[in-house]
Amino acid sequence: MAQRMSQYDAIILGAGAAGLFCAATAGQRGKCVLLLDHADQPGKKILISGGGRCNFTNLHTAPDRYISSNPHFAKSALSRYTAADFLALVESHGIAWHEKTLGQLFCDGSAKQIVAMLLDECAKGSVDLQCGEAISAVEHADGLYRVSYGDRTVQAPSLVIATGGPSIPKMGATGFAYDLARQFGLKVVQPRPALVPLTLTGEDALFRDLSGVSTEVVARCGKAAFREAALFTHRGLSGPAILQVSSYWQRGDTVTTQFLPDREEGWLKAAKRERPKTSLRKVLSEALPDRLAEALCERLGLSGDLGNLSDKALAAAEAKLARWSFVPSGSEGFAKAEVTAGGIDTAGLSSKTMEARKVPGLYAIGEAVDVTGWLGGYNFQWAWASARAAGLAI
Repeated sequence: MAQRMSQYDAIILGAGAAGLFCAATAGQRGKCVLLLDHADQPGKKILISGGGRCNFTNLHTAPDRYISSNPHFAKSALSRYTAADFLALVESHGIAWHEKTLGQLFCDGSAKQIVAMLLDECAKGSVDLQCGEAISAVEHADGLYRVSYGDRTVQAPSLVIATGGPSIPKMGATGFAYDLARQFGLKVVQPRPALVPLTLTGEDALFRDLSGVSTEVVARCGKAAFREAALFTHRGLSGPAILQVSSYWQRGDTVTTQFLPDREEGWLKAAKRERPKTSLRKVLSEALPDRLAEALCERLGLSGDLGNLSDKALAAAEAKLARWSFVPSGSEGFAKAEVTAGGIDTAGLSSKTMEARKVPGLYAIGEAVDVTGWLGGYNFQWAWASARAAGLAI
């Protein structure tokens, strides 16, 4: 890495996915870049992502798969640096990959390969990387940003906020990005946990007995609907389908799950005609895990053979199974959230460059910004795309 100095073209705060890629982009354009992080090593969240294999992008990336106060904001950056662009970079480094499901791309080997690739790209741009450095002050005067850490003060005409959000605090995540944004007059959309398990209490807590049971459902919250697995936990609901709707959920909202999403209306009445001596529990357990089938039968209050149940009762059971309602009491919070929804308000940023409209030379990228992707590599693609936009503008 380059020799340490006090004057740079750009100082980037946060050596996560967005910060590393922004530094590499700017460095390879000949800019003198300092990349700072308080953690002892770069890319810590990358290393734990995707079960250690890093779900580094999604082939189906599109702006409508992101949540933001301004749903149009992400369009520019995402269109100019695509999943195919990042995949080409991955392949140029000889990293083997595979598509898991729903366009999700993972390393065959390890997430360490993605971090090594980003560090290699930074090295090509002679980026000065400093880890294990807590920032004590950030100031702006005479067109220069001054950043103090340890016993050093450095300065540059450009400063990039890439410190993410407060999700997964045990990894060192904090709300530093928001404090810095407010310091420079940028607004912050209330941050909240996203892609997070939901908790259940009261009547719904009875489902805790099913901890560890998983089944495919269509989960809905408001207009959002996702067909993936739902997992019952000792605290409530999790699994991909639930994590997805959690980003749309607000306290007091109802989450509905459609069990047996492939069954057509009237399937229970048809089963009654074909197998009148078969119990409802047996019919359900042929398509659902035994413990779940039993629990659903109990809550439906229907026992005995299908032939002894009225068509009206079976129609009501079908309707209930198709829209089983839960009112979560909360979520498991930032500690278990994969990402943060909300963040630095996009209204104050250029969608083309990520630069603050009223604060020249100040940029915000990645998770720190009020753009949150679906589960499955979308948040990494936003990190790469927003980082690229800023890295080319610095």
